[in-house]
Amino acid sequence: MAAHSEYHWFVGVDIAAESFTATCCDRTSSPAHLRTFPQTFAGYAAFQQYLHALHPDPATILVVLEATGSYWVTLAVTLHQAGVAVSVVHPNHVHNYAKSLPQRAKTDARDADLLSQFARERQPPTWTPPPQVYHELRQRLVAREALLEMRKQARNHVHAFVQWPVQIASVKAQLEAVLADLDGRIAPLEREISDVLRASAWAESAVLLQTIHSVGALTPAWLLVLTLNFEQCPTAEATVAYAGLAPLPYESGRSVRGRARIGHGGNKRLRTTVYLATLNAARFNPVIRDFYERL
Repeated sequence: MAAHSEYHWFVGVDIAAESFTATCCDRTSSPAHLRTFPQTFAGYAAFQQYLHALHPDPATILVVLEATGSYWVTLAVTLHQAGVAVSVVHPNHVHNYAKSLPQRAKTDARDADLLSQFARERQPPTWTPPPQVYHELRQRLVAREALLEMRKQARNHVHAFVQWPVQIASVKAQLEAVLADLDGRIAPLEREISDVLRASAWAESAVLLQTIHSVGALTPAWLLVLTLNFEQCPTAEATVAYAGLAPLPYESGRSVRGRARIGHGGNKRLRTTVYLATLNAARFNPVIRDFYERL
């Protein structure tokens, strides 16, 4: 990829479910060349022609997308494979940047303009597609979470049903069948997650994580997926900061000296994973339990 100083064009792309809108600017101009493309492979090819018209060397163009749902993924992979410098940024980063600018309307075109300006001023790090094991684990973990939520709802339905003095046997059987079906789907997924992790290049990291008392089989999978085997977070401090758990100073001038406090940013899923592991450790690990109770 080109170094930051070698980018000639900065392209902002606003992603939607069925289309995406792009504008671009060079090092000095205002955003221009507004175009909308369909979210299809033909649309991706047309967008690459749009980029080629800006500059024949794709590495001199920085394209910035927001990580909106999963709509951005195929476009980002396509551009990366074509040698285009792609950056995928968190929507909060762009939102905070927008607040520093004069009031503006909210449209796809305006959002694309904003992203192209953000690309030029901030030049965020480029994105690299994660390895296959990431997809193998993440899709199973997300599916498991969805099934767990469905099972929770099914249990609530059964619990509410049995409170009635009159219970129709066929209805109860249907509700219990749904619950049993969900149980039968969750267990194989959990086995698959363990098997995939054990056979992957991340296996050694998973084994090390499981040496921590009270860390089960699924917590390492989430930690490794969310940090890309700690490549995104090479130190404990970086991991804590990424999760949004690092205490932040609260000071201003000479008069304000508040207690450091944890903010509201960071990766919510990572924070939840660490929190659940902590609760488990507080129950079963006597050292952690004593420390937890002192807090």
